[in-house]
Parts: sequence; C-alpha cells; structure tokens
Amino acid sequence: MFSLESLTTIVHIWLNKTFQPNLALLLEFVIVGVLAITLFAVLGLVLVLMERKVAAWIQIRLGPNRVGPKGMLQSLADTVKLMMKEGLTPDGADKFLFNLAPYIVMISAMMVLAPIGFAKGFQIWDINIGVLYVSAISSVSVIGILMAGWSSNNKYSLLGAMRSGAQMVSYELSVGLSILSIIVLTGSLSLNDIVLSQQNGWWIFKAHIPALISFVIFIIAVTAETNRAPFDLSEAESELTAGFHTEYSGMKFALFFLAEYINIFIVCAIGATLFFGGWMPLHIGSWEGFNHIMDYIPSSIWFFGKTFFLIFLIKV
Repeated sequence: MFSLESLTTIVHIWLNKTFQPNLALLLEFVIVGVLAITLFAVLGLVLVLMERKVAAWIQIRLGPNRVGPKGMLQSLADTVKLMMKEGLTPDGADKFLFNLAPYIVMISAMMVLAPIGFAKGFQIWDINIGVLYVSAISSVSVIGILMAGWSSNNKYSLLGAMRSGAQMVSYELSVGLSILSIIVLTGSLSLNDIVLSQQNGWWIFKAHIPALISFVIFIIAVTAETNRAPFDLSEAESELTAGFHTEYSGMKFALFFLAEYINIFIVCAIGATLFFGGWMPLHIGSWEGFNHIMDYIPSSIWFFGKTFFLIFLIKV
C-alpha cells in the first residue's frame, strides 16, 4: 500500500542532520503549522463552492456563475472581499473578548486536526487517546461562540450564541454514545488503532446493525453540531439576523465562517475514520486478489474520498 511515511521520515532525518535538534524540532512545528493553515485555506474555498454548487444542483438552478469559468472562482473573490473589508467593533462591546472569540474557535478547530490520519503514516500526532482528545478539544469552540455573542453587546447575537451553545452541548452526548460503540468494538481510543482494526472490513459493514444505528445517530448529531439545515436555529435569519456573529465583519467574520466549514470537514473525517476505515482501502475478508487491487489506490485518496462523501451526505 502506498504510504507517505517515507516522505515524513526523509524530512525528519534531513532536518536533524542539517540543524541542531531543538531547531530541527522547531522547524518541524513550523512546517506542520504552515501545512495545516494551507489545508484550512484550500478546504474553505472548496467547501464553500461545493455547498453552493450542490445546493444549486439539488434545487435545479445555476448557483455561482459569474466569476471565473462556471463560477469556479466565486469563493476566491469572496475571500479577497473579506480581506479588504474593515473589521469594525461595536461601541458597547467588550473589545478584548470580542477580538479573542474568533481565534478561540479557529484554534480549537486547528488543534482537532492533530490525531487524524490523512494517509498511511501521515499523521500530526499519534496519541493513544485520540478519540478523547478530539471530543475534549472540539468542546472548547462553544466557549468562543458564547464569548462572541456576549461580548458583542447585541441581544440578537447573545440569543444566537445561547442557541448555538445549547445545541452543540446537547448533541455532543449523542455523538459520544455513537462513537463509544466503535471504541467498544475496537478496544482502543487511538484513531490509528481504529483504522488498523478495519483491515479485514470497515466497521460499518462488519459490525452490522449496531454500527449502522451508531452511524445514523452520528450523522444526525454532527449535522446539528455544525449548525447545518435543518438544525440552523442559531442562525435563523428571520429571527436573529446572522446569529452570534452578527456584529463581526472583515477577517474576524471570515475566521468564524472558515471555522464552521472546517468543522464540517473534521466531523466527516472522524466519521470516515470510525465507520469507513479512514485511509484504509476496502478489504473484504479473505479476498486476496480484490484486496490487493484495492491497495493500489493511494491511502490519501481513500481518506479524502470517504470524507467528501460524508460532507456531501450532510449538505444534501
């Protein structure tokens, strides 16, 4: 099976030969950070465009069709617009918390990426309590949302933040219980161990009815967690304008907007890892020939293919 582990090993060895150990470690952190930020930027552009195009396709309309060929550069134009807009702060707002809130939401989303395996041997941090880590860190974003609503000094923002926070906290229990079934089957909290346990078949198939029920609960709960329709009560435009980020503009609004779409990618990546084997190819029991053919497809393609399938499922 194609693995990226050799690439990471080559970079690690070269850095340690060229620089002092402490400096080499610092450079590795910098490289990982730059790659994570680049991934966030690309995913933000792709997911926003994907949602618009998928919604247009389902509703039998064109969607974005002005900027670039068939509207493919619309997300890029929106990004440039947000970068050029002035970031305003309301007079009665708590300026420190108002400016801090979008960074808390964004940083928590970035930290959750650490234990996710994007390909075989390509993982930021192979922690043995990966599932617990993801559950704990993802809960921190609720603090940023409540902080944004309260510090805006806007009653509609506060109501939107309270709605969003209550919804996220309440559905975390359902997500935790659905994940717990896979942990029981695997016997480990490590996301890497969960992937390796699916070498002879993905849990969605070989765990039968329990895994299927858990998957349905997981999909419904994470749709509510990410405030997607029909669970978008926290951003009910007819009642609360834009919800908790009503008073935000420019890049601060862009951080909230980007974090929302990155969270969609993250929950779908977790779902793909738990139920569909993550980067593991489709293997069927003792079908050696079929399994060998599936191994020719790179593990990163398996991972992103499963993740985007779940994203499409949520958006539909």
